[in-house]
Amino acid sequence: MAFRTIPQAIEDAVKAEPRRGLCFVHESGVQGFPGPLPAAGWPALGAAAGPRAAPSADASAPETVLSYADVERLSARFGGALQALGLRKGDRVALILPNNDDFVLAFFGAIRAGIVPAPIYPPMTLGHLEPYLDNTRHIVAKSGARVLVTTARIKRLLGTVQAACPALEQVAAIEGIRESTEPLRPETIALDDVALLQFTSGSTSRPKGVTLTHANLAANIKCIMEDGLAVREDDIGVSWLPLYHDMGLIGFVIAPLYHRVPIVYLPALLFLKRPVSWFQAITKHRGSIAYAPNFAYALCVKRIKPADLTGLDLSTWRVAGCGAEPIRPETLEAFASSFAGIGLRKESLCPSYGMAEASLAVAFSKLGAGVRTVSVDGPALWETGIAETVPESHERAVRFVSCGSEFPGHAIRAFAQDDAASAKPLADGVVGEIRISGPSVMRGYWEDGERTREAFAGSYLRTGDLGFMSGGELYICGRSKELVIVNGRNYYPQDMEWEAGKVAGVRKGNVVAFGARDPSGVERDRERVVLAFEVQEAERLAQAAGLAAQVRKAVLEGMGLTLDDVVALPHGALPKTSSGKLQRAKTRELYETGELMGRPGARDSTKLDTAKHAAMSQLSYLKLAVLGGRKRKD
Repeated sequence: MAFRTIPQAIEDAVKAEPRRGLCFVHESGVQGFPGPLPAAGWPALGAAAGPRAAPSADASAPETVLSYADVERLSARFGGALQALGLRKGDRVALILPNNDDFVLAFFGAIRAGIVPAPIYPPMTLGHLEPYLDNTRHIVAKSGARVLVTTARIKRLLGTVQAACPALEQVAAIEGIRESTEPLRPETIALDDVALLQFTSGSTSRPKGVTLTHANLAANIKCIMEDGLAVREDDIGVSWLPLYHDMGLIGFVIAPLYHRVPIVYLPALLFLKRPVSWFQAITKHRGSIAYAPNFAYALCVKRIKPADLTGLDLSTWRVAGCGAEPIRPETLEAFASSFAGIGLRKESLCPSYGMAEASLAVAFSKLGAGVRTVSVDGPALWETGIAETVPESHERAVRFVSCGSEFPGHAIRAFAQDDAASAKPLADGVVGEIRISGPSVMRGYWEDGERTREAFAGSYLRTGDLGFMSGGELYICGRSKELVIVNGRNYYPQDMEWEAGKVAGVRKGNVVAFGARDPSGVERDRERVVLAFEVQEAERLAQAAGLAAQVRKAVLEGMGLTLDDVVALPHGALPKTSSGKLQRAKTRELYETGELMGRPGARDSTKLDTAKHAAMSQLSYLKLAVLGGRKRKD
């Protein structure tokens, strides 16, 4: 595949397959389900020849279908509207757009105009608005965005964001941009031009702006579509992944465009409310490629009941990818066994590894191999950093999932953390910091030379993850910043969280373990081992002491580790990133300042809190209007 820019890929798609394209499922659910596939449905749109023409967008219909010709035409209007707002090539635009079709058109429109988009996640609930607004202010300020595009409803909350960001000249409502008829003024886009700023999730620090060029993206798209997925003419992707996150954006918006793979998009909230909708979309549209984090596979096992499986058929699903967070073999194995009866093949499971700084993909498991694991002596690993293989039945066995091997033209190696030049890769089975190199790797963090220098060790990018190589395959153990060291032994928080999650009443997947200072200041000579968890039901908080005792016992029996403190919290109290990852560093900070124990759940926020933020926002807009707004400074 010759490397191309995104505008070139759009033009090529329109010329080659003008009637293929994208399907956007609405909040109401998958159209026409349950029941047989409709005769004029998406199997035709995904076919190599003879697809039906895409209808115009209809907000009242359960689905919106846009052909590549529609995408080219409508994104030109969106790009022209952004230019009419005064944006020029190289300017940044922040996008906070909850609707997938709005996002795709605004994103492509910006890029075709040479404007650099910086996606930001929308507020998912009315709870914890202050942290959301703080994070949004940080990203907008860091990116230097001159315009922020969002919905009219969300705009009402963002006045304080504009007031705090001097470069932000206006917050524009997408409703007006949709109606714009301004023509796009074409810009010459080169492979070395910056394509987008992909801000990191912020699980271990404040979000950083990963600077990705069209060349970075083109290189990674080859890795994904050709080397990893071996994409076929009849492939159809199905995704509920948020488009502001790298796996949803690059994996299911940009990469498929280059190979003209039709994609069906579900709203993320629809999947979270009704996980079976993912299966319904795969069944209806005969989806063959779908990815999700580990928690989503666990959610399907937990929430999808046997009665929900009537009429479902997953036999077309050839790549069931898993990435973006630690992968548990037990989760994927339970998923495979739970849904084998409706055609899911365990061999379709494809554990993967990636990160925003590498555009997206770093390693894919071999297609058709399923979940491959290695069993190692857990206590020996924690004490020595050596992965000594043992039988899976061994009493001290801990299993790690293979995330696959490096892509052609790229490298993955483990190094000692103090090997500043990445001079000597570690031997197989020795735990070290995983580092990567290749053309997919970012040029740096946006306007942050210091953090960029810290991110590289010689010619390799530091991933911040600890793991080991074995037979050319990558095994991830955990984050280097999150290691808990007790009496000279290294413990991975994910292992503690897994043991605690087995306790009835603990909300599995919503557990955080970390090392911290004693908030009372009594113990100053050592780090305390702390575990915080959310309860499954609110009434369980009344049983917090008993639950905490069970958690202590589970971790002690599973790992031989004594917890110093256990904190039970209501549903939604643990801080998370935009992509749903638990924020261990933030949780530790809240614990050390004494704020964690009294933190309310997401459901406890009141309408008064929302009204307060809306009032503050409107006051900020008013002040800016009185002062005459902001003008571009050239």
